[in-house]
Amino acid sequence: MNHQNSIEGIAHVNNESNNKEGTRIVIDLKRDAVANLLINQLFKFTELQTSYGINNVAIVKGRPRLLNLKDLISEFIEFRHEVVLRRTQFELREAQKRAHILQGYLIALDHLDEVIAMIRASATPEAAKDNLVNAGWGLDEIQAKAILELRLQRLTGMERDKIKQEYDELMKLITHLQEILANEGMRYDIIKKELAEIKEKFGDARKTDITFLDNEMSIKDLIKEEDVVITISHLGYIKRTSATEFRSQRRGGRGAVGGKTREEDFIEHLFVASTHHTMIFFTEKGRCYWLNVYQIPEGEKNSKGRAIQNLLQIAPDDKVRAIIDIADLQDIEFINNHYIVLCTKQGVIKKTKLADFSRPRQTGVNAITINDGDQLLEAKLTDGKCEIMMALASGRAIRFPETKVRPTGRGAIGVGGIEVDDLKDEVVGLINVNPQTPEKTVLVVSEKGYGKRTPVDEYRITNRGGKGVKTINVTEKTGRLVGILDVSEKEDLMITCKSGVTIRMKVSQISEQGRATQGVKLIRIDEGDEIAAISKIDIPEVEEIIAAITPENGEPTNPGENSSEEENNVPS
Repeated sequence: MNHQNSIEGIAHVNNESNNKEGTRIVIDLKRDAVANLLINQLFKFTELQTSYGINNVAIVKGRPRLLNLKDLISEFIEFRHEVVLRRTQFELREAQKRAHILQGYLIALDHLDEVIAMIRASATPEAAKDNLVNAGWGLDEIQAKAILELRLQRLTGMERDKIKQEYDELMKLITHLQEILANEGMRYDIIKKELAEIKEKFGDARKTDITFLDNEMSIKDLIKEEDVVITISHLGYIKRTSATEFRSQRRGGRGAVGGKTREEDFIEHLFVASTHHTMIFFTEKGRCYWLNVYQIPEGEKNSKGRAIQNLLQIAPDDKVRAIIDIADLQDIEFINNHYIVLCTKQGVIKKTKLADFSRPRQTGVNAITINDGDQLLEAKLTDGKCEIMMALASGRAIRFPETKVRPTGRGAIGVGGIEVDDLKDEVVGLINVNPQTPEKTVLVVSEKGYGKRTPVDEYRITNRGGKGVKTINVTEKTGRLVGILDVSEKEDLMITCKSGVTIRMKVSQISEQGRATQGVKLIRIDEGDEIAAISKIDIPEVEEIIAAITPENGEPTNPGENSSEEENNVPS
């Protein structure tokens, strides 16, 4: 299997089996191999671990039923209870029959002389039986027949004592059996006692282990966990690419091709996630879908990707607008204490508990009710204590506490977040700012490549539904506002143009400026091209990897396209 490349990461396999120790295989791993991943692959593709199904079908009350472990135990206890009950009833009947005969013996012994004389005077056994029944001693036919069959040796004094002793013991047994039939607890005590006796007599050391499901192999165990860049184009093509394929450049650089698309297509969403996480997709019509990151097709940096309609059941006239990365949808504490905030282009905002989106459905669910002419724009994950900021294409932004938006169900419409003046204006972005993270700044980018960072405190807190304040000086030179992000200096910024060109830069290279300024040049835009999407990378690359994929001094691959003279002409 190693030679066929069915399992990757094996450097050498050595057979050290012998007669003394038995089978022993030693596997040497390559330097970058993950041991747990390789072990799980061996379990999956070899006979080291075998799984088989058990069909627990049992006859219950005369009908076959498929039982789980709890049902098996319950039905077995019920069966044992029925056995004890029926056995006790049988033993009681037999004891009562024997006690009845012994009672007849005792009556006959009390009238021994009369019984002997009556039997001798009878012409036939039938006549003798009738005479005993009609003698007035309280005997019935069963007792009279037993007396006639009684051997003479039982008439001695010693035998009489044995009969009396047996009768007394039977009466005690009858009383005990009647108590068992009347007391359910005594019957269960008998079941426990009998099972303990079986265990003591036949029990031995367990030959199998029952463990928790923590060690059970899932498909995620076969996927190496790593950070990947997920891109979605305007026409709905999606792919994942290793984050190390994107080199870091300086502000004002030319950029690198981040996705090869059709002429009318461009990269619209770009972000980083782990292969073991779950992505929640929100469409412009307010629908919600789920997809594991490892299920997204892997492609090279300049590949087109795969149509998202082949992965999600999205309507042909719908498209993805927002994506949220969730580490574990089974974490009850996390999903019950976090919310998803949605906003539309017309300024409507809505907050819903994450728990309402924790049960994936293949066909998707409604996340928000969209008004006619409106579209869903953004979705953010919050902890319920954040501050919301919404920005308009005209250059205005508003900041208000998240508590101003009460949680509602998935089918609700939402409330007003920011006032949109005219039909030409629209919301271009939403961010949630945590007051406990003062290192965060507000980054805004215009469609012609200008951007800046502004301290959050420069945006005063107001009520939701207001007009907001200026966040960037929109001019013909800068173009309209296209995006807003909350960033820190430890993060990287990725900018994607409609032509497919992508640039990655450090946020620390972008200067801080006031709200009313137009910002600095972040990327040179070709004639007719515009910025399509901006995204931040929350997890910086390891410095060794950055050094391996980044040219010295951060210069781009083609220095002719980014001369130092042009760099010095960029405003700071």
